[in-house]
Amino acid sequence: MALIKSNTFFTSLMILLALFGVAVGGTVHKVGDSSGWTMMGVNYETWASSRTFQVGDSLVFEYNNNFHDVTEVTHNDFKLCIPSKPLARYQTGSDTISLTKPGYQNFICGVPSHCDLGQKLQILVLPASLGPVAAPVPGPVRSPTTTSPLSLSPVTNSPQYQTGPPTTPHSSAATSSVWIGFSYFLLSLFILV
Repeated sequence: MALIKSNTFFTSLMILLALFGVAVGGTVHKVGDSSGWTMMGVNYETWASSRTFQVGDSLVFEYNNNFHDVTEVTHNDFKLCIPSKPLARYQTGSDTISLTKPGYQNFICGVPSHCDLGQKLQILVLPASLGPVAAPVPGPVRSPTTTSPLSLSPVTNSPQYQTGPPTTPHSSAATSSVWIGFSYFLLSLFILV
């Protein structure tokens, strides 16, 4: 009898840990925050520089699809605002793009002149974190002097990225999923006891 109860507890615990792992997946970044994906009023370079993007995160582009789209392009096409050779094109008005590999990713609005007016976003996606990162030892911040083999090409005006925890919150979605997972865990412990 004790063996059955022990196996049930162990199995339940493993299922809950698996669910908890899914619930605390990557961060959801709403591009442009409350303004969304637009050509007016948002500096996407500034927006991106206040966040850390990792493999497993996702970007949500919300926009009026009668006037905009989201076009993923190469670094060179990003610099020149050329949408004619897209890597991908999204046109639903509410597009979620999963960040699946480290390196630079470049997005522009493919509508003529919108990219030139600032509707473009370049992000650096870092490898997935394996757990909490200790705070870095304070010291001078230095720009990297070499190009990562993961990048498509060097970026001269790229934002500075820091290691360690971000200084501003990205999204309440990640925090909510942590609380949901933790609540399931506590509820299951209560049921098992």
